[in-house]
Amino acid sequence: MPLLWILIMVFAVAAIGFWAARNRAMTSADGDSRALHSLPNYYGTNAALSAIVPSLAVLALWLIMQPLLIETSVSKLIPDAAISEDTTRSLMMSDVRRIAHGLDTAIAEGGMTPDEATGLRSELTNLRERLASVGVALGSDVQAEVLFAAQKYRMMTRRASLYMMFSVLTLAMIGAAYAWSRSDKDFRARNIVEKAVLALLISAASIAILTTLGIVMSMLFETWNFFGQYEATSFFFGIKWAPDFRGDSALGILPLLWGTLYISLIALVVAVPIGLFAAIYMSEYAGPGLRAVAKPLIEILAGIPTIVYGLFALLTVGPALRDYFAQPLGFSGGADSVLTAGLVMGIMLIPFVSSLSDDIINAVPQSLRDGSLGLGATKSETIRQVIIPAALPGIVGAVLLATSRAIGETMIVVMGAGAAAAQLDKGLLEAINPLEAMTTVTTRIVSQLTGDTDFAAPETLVAFALGLTLFVITLGLNVLALYIVRKYREQYE
Repeated sequence: MPLLWILIMVFAVAAIGFWAARNRAMTSADGDSRALHSLPNYYGTNAALSAIVPSLAVLALWLIMQPLLIETSVSKLIPDAAISEDTTRSLMMSDVRRIAHGLDTAIAEGGMTPDEATGLRSELTNLRERLASVGVALGSDVQAEVLFAAQKYRMMTRRASLYMMFSVLTLAMIGAAYAWSRSDKDFRARNIVEKAVLALLISAASIAILTTLGIVMSMLFETWNFFGQYEATSFFFGIKWAPDFRGDSALGILPLLWGTLYISLIALVVAVPIGLFAAIYMSEYAGPGLRAVAKPLIEILAGIPTIVYGLFALLTVGPALRDYFAQPLGFSGGADSVLTAGLVMGIMLIPFVSSLSDDIINAVPQSLRDGSLGLGATKSETIRQVIIPAALPGIVGAVLLATSRAIGETMIVVMGAGAAAAQLDKGLLEAINPLEAMTTVTTRIVSQLTGDTDFAAPETLVAFALGLTLFVITLGLNVLALYIVRKYREQYE
């Protein structure tokens, strides 16, 4: 049965439990809700939660464990002799899953009955014909052992799914029935529901923390494997990036870090002044009507997908810089350059700086403005000498958060700055030329993990080391931003 139907039935049981428990509580109080310990809906909510929470917890655990246990069991059915030297057991299990899915497709589309799918065994020719009739292709190199394992995989999956449906629905009904039996006028349903909601809120908050820990631990594990095959000093201090899956690789991170920081610097040079001046205008000069229109229009920039910015860089900004700036001045280079990516990324960051700075400037108390103006300062002097210093910690924090956003950008760099690493070994002028193509850490992570690669090779594992390094840098910037905001923020009455 599809997962959606299981969820619908669980929520149907919860709805029935809600109605039944609420009515039972009202009946125990002779229809007078004032005689109840809690409001009537609390009794129904307790029954609904008793049906939903345990059943969905079991469902989630089952969905995680079922594939692992079935694959472990089915994998043992494939003898070692059936695994050739040019493949692995995991690749054969991929074929098993594909064939099992093909059998299910053939049954669903009417090309085969369940008994035929189970009884074909090693009749590969017949199986290919029957699957081909419903558009499921089966390679000619499929072995009888793989077919047998696929049939077992399919049967075990279907049987486990039936057990899952039965267990989840039974648990939902037991939970609803138990809550219904406890619903009377003296039952403290409100206390139970509030504790359950508190537990759900804590669980929701813990998911983000556990997810972060899982990401960090996975990167740490793969990074450890990488440094077991490649020297850490060569990685952190190498000035050349030239991955080669034939074994002669130079995997220095410094060219990628330089490209990342250079592009981010240009982006901030564009975004910070424009964003800050826009925030000052909207908070101090613009009227309510203009502000109500201008602020949403600026924030629209934050909702544009980065791929659109990348296309803008590739098709408009890059060719314009090449044709109207670089070539007239005698510089060589194509449309892909650090300047192209930096300018477009700066446009993308304007709403981050302007919106945060606008909120921070508006948080400065009006009494400071009135006091400055009362002492004879002009409006511009008040902004320069009172408002900006008071809001400066928050503005610095906004800039650092925008920096973290710039460092983690990928699509604009891919389409605007090219894929070549900075040539630090060719001299300073080559490294600081903004019209040269340079790549960043994020684009190299994507490149190293894309395609048919060997995940045990250092050329692939380096992506995890790059990711961990980028994570540490952005985490440090975020921590610094929070520290500056909290330490130097003025507290006003």
